[in-house]
Amino acid sequence: MTDMQSIYLLIPLLPLFAAVIVGLFGSQLPRSAAHVLTILGVGASFALSAYVFVDALQGNVYNGTVYTWLTSGDISFEVGFLVDRLTAMMMVVVTFVSLMVHIYTIGYMHEDPGYSRFFSYISLFTFSMLMLVMSNNFMQLFFGWEAVGLVSYLLIGFWYKRPTAIYANLKAFLVNRVGDFGFLLGIGMVLYFFGSLNYDAVFTIAPHLADATVSVIPNTEWSLMTMVCLLLFVGAMGKSAQVPLHVWLPDSMEGPTPISALIHAATMVTAGIFMVARMSPLFELSTTALSTVMVIGAITALFMGFLGIIQNDIKRVVAYSTLSQLGYMTVALGASAYSVAMFHLMTHAFFKALLFLAAGSVIMGMHHDQDIRNMGGLRKYMPITWITSLIGSLALIGTPLFSGFYSKDSIIEAVKLSHITGSSFAYFAVLAGVFVTAFYSFRLYFLVFHGKERWMEKPHEEHTPHTHEVAAHSDDEHHHVVHEEHHGLGPDDKPHESPWVVTFPLIALAIPSVIIGYVAIGPMLFGDFFNGVIFVDIHAHPVMHELAEDFHGAGAMAMHALTSAPFWLALSGVVLSWFFYMKRPDIPAAIKAHTVLINKILENKYGFDSFNEKVFAAGSRFIGNKLWQIGDVKLIDGLIVNGTARLIGRISGIIRQLQSGLIYHYAFAMIIGVFLMLTFWFAKI
Repeated sequence: MTDMQSIYLLIPLLPLFAAVIVGLFGSQLPRSAAHVLTILGVGASFALSAYVFVDALQGNVYNGTVYTWLTSGDISFEVGFLVDRLTAMMMVVVTFVSLMVHIYTIGYMHEDPGYSRFFSYISLFTFSMLMLVMSNNFMQLFFGWEAVGLVSYLLIGFWYKRPTAIYANLKAFLVNRVGDFGFLLGIGMVLYFFGSLNYDAVFTIAPHLADATVSVIPNTEWSLMTMVCLLLFVGAMGKSAQVPLHVWLPDSMEGPTPISALIHAATMVTAGIFMVARMSPLFELSTTALSTVMVIGAITALFMGFLGIIQNDIKRVVAYSTLSQLGYMTVALGASAYSVAMFHLMTHAFFKALLFLAAGSVIMGMHHDQDIRNMGGLRKYMPITWITSLIGSLALIGTPLFSGFYSKDSIIEAVKLSHITGSSFAYFAVLAGVFVTAFYSFRLYFLVFHGKERWMEKPHEEHTPHTHEVAAHSDDEHHHVVHEEHHGLGPDDKPHESPWVVTFPLIALAIPSVIIGYVAIGPMLFGDFFNGVIFVDIHAHPVMHELAEDFHGAGAMAMHALTSAPFWLALSGVVLSWFFYMKRPDIPAAIKAHTVLINKILENKYGFDSFNEKVFAAGSRFIGNKLWQIGDVKLIDGLIVNGTARLIGRISGIIRQLQSGLIYHYAFAMIIGVFLMLTFWFAKI
């Protein structure tokens, strides 16, 4: 094994070892050992990932098998690594954000009795994501895919004594199973028709099967590539929370804030985006699949943004922002701008992790009150949280020179240049989404950091206990329990800045949120960064080629943006938000009063949850109940078990009549028996 192969192995295994040690022996070790071991593991993993990234920039690519798990006929199921520039970029982003989350967790979870358990989970999560992005075959991809799903289930339900947390993690688990069922069917079709699970072999064979068809329904021929791509994308819809499989993500806010940053920034929800980009040689062979991807992404980008406007929980506003931005990435994938999608994935990872962790810092400063209507004026009390939140918000709305500007504007331009079915609607959606994003982002910013200090006023009646994070409700260990109804600042309390273990990750994430877009746009979108990694048919889908002709440098792009529609839409969103919530707060209230129906639709989240409850959940319970009543009670218990007993009882009752105990009855029976035997014998003769 070469030195580089050893490094590739160490990168995912170090977080795994730390997770196992802390998970199994955390109760016997000092409390500080939990964060020391896991941070050392993830920190070393990040350092090695950075080394691998530099190596990949020099053009070195590794594609090899590490371990053969199973061989069946000509098919081998292997653990293998494909380390190219796409993988190396993902490895750096995942490990860096994870490291920041680990450090942040020291301050955020310091009072929680499940301290060691939490560090074990987030370190295990890092291992799972690394195995996913480093895979060179579908089997290992699926292992990492399911592993991040499992650990996210554990993290969302971390405070397992809270019913809403248990409901949320079960919801996430079940919705992801729907997506994963499609994903597994897609992998099964790949194995059946391509005869291999290795990426290289599949991508080599794919062009030869571009015109192949399958007959799923008799006498109906469907394109094989379209079927495979759509089934794989169903998996991405679940993991990356696209409509209609998006419903789990806002409820996952029931988990502690650090995992909100980890799940919603660089890791789990971006797995679907990464997978589609990795599968670009397949998706390029099906324009139908690309159109579907684009339209679903556009619906998610716009309509999930609308929901962010009416949220009052600070974490849920950021969660709906994540849904909307994932929609933008998905639209870019549909436009064959895979490199732009990955670029936005990277920039989004930094500023969205920053926004989530800043939201957690605000929650700490507000003594675990999460309702933005009870905040205001925090700028002077929490200066570091304020400035980093502002940087994250400016990056999110696409302010020129900030990282989000370069990736978001590139998506909008790519969609504008696309001519596949659905591109016109997608262009409208991403353009309108700019205004919506700016409006809800700065609504949050102004209500939290500016205006009058509202925490001394009476809390809103709409407050419910589940909107508060309660670090002490997780275990039975002897620990002081803070009651939910006492959360929030008292009349004599004031907000306070968070400790350095919380503010340091904010500053560290704010730096790339400002500069990474300016530095990376040239090589990643218009250079050779993704050469040989992402495949685009430039004759059928020339979007990136046309985009490159209009690119004249990062500085020129920022200057030109000052005259573009996205810039003015974002600016108008910020100004309108400032006017509504700083100058005339009576206007939003009046609008709400005059748009009751629209507001009700938004509060019901377009009815997705109620539909799932009434159709799928209630339908499943109805079918289960009938199967129990008919199958279990009537057939198994009633007919097979009790029916057999009753039948034997009746037969026994008849036979019992012959057992009278009188000798002449038995003698008579014997005579009749002998007579019948003789009759049968003479008949044979």
